[in-house]
Amino acid sequence: KVTVLADTAVRAADIDEAAALEAKQRAEEALKDKSSHITEADALAELARAAAMLKMVQKLRNPRG
Repeated sequence: KVTVLADTAVRAADIDEAAALEAKQRAEEALKDKSSHITEADALAELARAAAMLKMVQKLRNPRG
């Protein structure tokens, strides 16, 4: 039996690599631009989500590594 506790879940088929790359870029730009309309915490959270999605894309492409 496995129990998974998560705030969010995304099916592998629903991961859009281009959207994840764009989200990562937006978050990185927001962190550089201190006058951005989003907070640093929100930008860091978005960056973490995008990085997790990109990591999953890589795992799906290469299941052995």
